[in-house]
Amino acid sequence: MQSRSPRILIYSHDTFGLGHLRRSRVIAQALVDHRPEISILIVAGSPVVGSFSFPPQVDFIRVPGVVKLGAESYAPSNPGLSIEDLTEIRSAIITKTAEIFDPDIFLVDKEPLGMRGEVEASLNFLKSTGCRLVLGLRDIMDDPSRLSEEWQRKGAFAAIESLYDDVWIYGLPEICDPLEGIGVSQRIRDHAVFTGYLPRADEPSGALPERIRLGEQPYVLVTTGGGGDGARLVDWVLRAYESDPAIGVRAKIVLGPFMETGFAADFQTRAAKLDSVDLITFAASIEPLFEGAEGVVAMGGYNTFCEILSFDKPAVIVPRRQPRLEQFIRASRAADLGLARMLLDDEVEDAAVMAEAIRALPGQAGPQSTAIPKLLGGVETIRRLVDAIIADGRPSGTTGRRETADDLRYRMAGVGRS
Repeated sequence: MQSRSPRILIYSHDTFGLGHLRRSRVIAQALVDHRPEISILIVAGSPVVGSFSFPPQVDFIRVPGVVKLGAESYAPSNPGLSIEDLTEIRSAIITKTAEIFDPDIFLVDKEPLGMRGEVEASLNFLKSTGCRLVLGLRDIMDDPSRLSEEWQRKGAFAAIESLYDDVWIYGLPEICDPLEGIGVSQRIRDHAVFTGYLPRADEPSGALPERIRLGEQPYVLVTTGGGGDGARLVDWVLRAYESDPAIGVRAKIVLGPFMETGFAADFQTRAAKLDSVDLITFAASIEPLFEGAEGVVAMGGYNTFCEILSFDKPAVIVPRRQPRLEQFIRASRAADLGLARMLLDDEVEDAAVMAEAIRALPGQAGPQSTAIPKLLGGVETIRRLVDAIIADGRPSGTTGRRETADDLRYRMAGVGRS
């Protein structure tokens, strides 16, 4: 019998953009809505984590931030620290948090050992306490050959084998299997569960700036996620409106909080000259903008894709291809399955291509017309998995048997195993 309310610690791999934090927030919100007695603590490095609202049962600890220089290269946000010192500070904060919070479940987002191995000490400690260790992966990580080499070099395969109890994949194999072709063992396969994508719900629109308030006039939403790599997309959209003022539908552009200030200032100046364009830097609750949009023009990040699916919006996805192929693979699969249209930035010089794509969006089919079963089943699956883990309890000492993902699947279905 559990003597206290369940506790979940979430590590949000926030080295660039908003994706990891927003995914962790959705999961935390869904779990406390389902089980109000749960206490959740999110460890995040995002400088804008305080801009988001959280329910009373969810809190966060912000570790010192980093600036992403490349696919695996980071520098401290504080120039007075070396990356080695910063990693040691972050690791110490995470480990001490794990020791004091004493979670029943530790959910690690994306990186098996965290940035530069910063959660390895926490994983080893929590394994000795009987805490359930769960690795959460988005639907697509990168090109399999790149990911395999990266995980081998970082020791990720060994960490998943020796430390983790479960792997949750926030997608469906019909769209992409991030474990395919990277050389994982059958044991890891046996511990993996495809949850489906994480649905998003509408949120109150009261916090939106006045110049981008929702009204009756149709509009297309243009979003770059965090915005750190979204300048090319925004420039392409603005040039479409500059060259063709008669596109016929307004654009509401959200730059993202991490867009470089020089680009942001230029875009604001250009947008102010266009009668059919509204532009803001950041909306912590972007869901109302999705809900009211006739269509979406976006990059191919995981959270944006979930919002396109959840609100069933016709979409044009312009994926980045550096430093990872994640967005390109997701957009390609979405286009193949009829979930969205893909445009490549090879066509960036042709404003007419973007203008035509925006003009066609209101008549384009929404993604739910494809009727893929359990496409947005992620929240419900995670709730059932957590219910099963909590019901199973924590083993006494370090030798107690924990259920595998297969055990959970069978018990969730009410079927015994031989």
